[in-house]
Amino acid sequence: MEETSLLCLLFLISLLSCTTNQARLTVSPSSSQFFEGDFVLLICEEDDSSAGWTLRRNTSKQQRNQCGDGWGTSANLSCDIGYIVERDSGVYWCESREGPISNMVNLTVTGGSVILQSPVLPVMEGDDVTLLCKTKTTPSNLPAAFYKDGSLIRKQPTGHMTIQHVSRSDEGLYKCDISGHGESPSSWITVTGTLTTTTLPPTSALPPHSFSLHRVFRVVLHLVVFHTSSPLSSWCLCIDTEPKVTLNHSLINQSADD
Repeated sequence: MEETSLLCLLFLISLLSCTTNQARLTVSPSSSQFFEGDFVLLICEEDDSSAGWTLRRNTSKQQRNQCGDGWGTSANLSCDIGYIVERDSGVYWCESREGPISNMVNLTVTGGSVILQSPVLPVMEGDDVTLLCKTKTTPSNLPAAFYKDGSLIRKQPTGHMTIQHVSRSDEGLYKCDISGHGESPSSWITVTGTLTTTTLPPTSALPPHSFSLHRVFRVVLHLVVFHTSSPLSSWCLCIDTEPKVTLNHSLINQSADD
């Protein structure tokens, strides 16, 4: 009975210790679109620097390329791009030595004259979201038309549009147009519920094996604690990032004298 209680306690402690440290990638200025020549700062926010987080990206020409390797300047958990250009467009994320990755953000850099400033991170249901249609050289209060999934939503006289109390139905691909200046690229806006989830923007530049990093990552713990005359018990706990836990119990035919 005492041995069983101790084993259960060790199992619970091990289960609690298996939680992995997560990082959150943030972008400053907080936008998913930028003009060529803009300054952009990317930060891996996390609670344990020992995890060894590295900022990586996928672009049309590079795969899993880390900050400082031909692009950006790395400093601790941040990466600054002093003069961003179109070839910097792509998917960015933080990755630890152990394998887990953070949320991903899709950045678009344009050589054109109009961008849509929209949230780069998922927005919560019920929040208000403001979109800004901005030109590079003229004041950013010009009349603008806003589109969602290719359809006109409304025209605004000052280039700002606020979506009040967003819901899942507001999720989609947004762009804007300023007469005489042009059209912005499109950006995906994700709306999430009360639970923290991440919806990836539609892109072909996703990190290779990103799904296997989430689904295949496992922690295996062996709780071998007793030296008795009975065979040793080995408990193997496998934790997947899927919401399931599998507990396998196997007997090792080994005497306590070995």
